[in-house]
Amino acid sequence: MKPEDYATREEEILGWRIRISSYRLGKRYHATVENVDPGARIARGEGSSRDEAEHGALEKARERLARTRRLAPDG
Repeated sequence: MKPEDYATREEEILGWRIRISSYRLGKRYHATVENVDPGARIARGEGSSRDEAEHGALEKARERLARTRRLAPDG
């Protein structure tokens, strides 16, 4: 099987720039949410539609980012 119907976009949640990527593999959609800088994967989701997969991944990402501490820049 090869990934099909690939899509990607960037958004901001809770002050973090994120990239959402999704694709169809067989009959299921898969989505990942990653931090744009430094590029770390935050969450994954899966579902029968793109919306379902992205929604699940975004919910997990929101939970994880809400618990992440941000250090103030030196200045």
